[in-house]
Amino acid sequence: SVFDDAVKDWAEEYPQFAAWGWGPSVQAEIWNGRHAMFGWVVMCACAYAKGHGLIPDADQTLDLKEWGTLATISGKNTITNERAIILIANVHALMVGLAATISPNSFADTLLLDPNHPMYEWQMERNSKLGGVMPNLGKMGVTPEAELANGRMAMMGIITCIAYSGIQGQSMIDTINEWVGGAYF
Repeated sequence: SVFDDAVKDWAEEYPQFAAWGWGPSVQAEIWNGRHAMFGWVVMCACAYAKGHGLIPDADQTLDLKEWGTLATISGKNTITNERAIILIANVHALMVGLAATISPNSFADTLLLDPNHPMYEWQMERNSKLGGVMPNLGKMGVTPEAELANGRMAMMGIITCIAYSGIQGQSMIDTINEWVGGAYF
C-alpha cells in the first residue's frame, strides 16, 4: 500500500530518524490520533464552559496595559477573556502531551521509540501489525486497531471543523455547537 511504501522509503532514506519512530510511522499516527482525540475533549469542554457561563466576563477584552502582548493575537486587536481561557486550555493540553514526550513513565507507551525503554519490543510488535489504509476492525473493544481508526476520525474531524469554521467565518466553538444542534449554548 502507499502508506507501507512511504514508511519503508522513509526508513531507508533516514534510518537514524526511523529507528526512533519519527516520520511517517504507525507510532506517529497513533500519537497524532491521541492528540486529536484529546483536542476534541478540550474543545467540547470549552464549548460547554462557554454555553454555561463558566467563563467570567467572556466578552470583555483583555487590558493591554495589564496583560501586555499576551492580550494580542495579531495586529493591534486584543482578545477577549473567552479567547484567552480557551487558548490557555489548549496550551495546557499541548504542554501535558509535551511533558509526556520528554519524560515518559516507564509503564507508558512513548511517543518516540526508545530501544532502551521497557515497552520497546511491545511497541515494535504492535506497530508491525497496524497501519495500512484500513486497520482490521474485526475485533471488538478497546484495541490498538480501534485506537488507530478513532484517531484518524478525530484528525479528519478537526480538519473538517477548521475548514467549515473558515468558510462560515465563525469560531470552532460555534461550529461545534452548531454540529451538536445547539446543545452547548
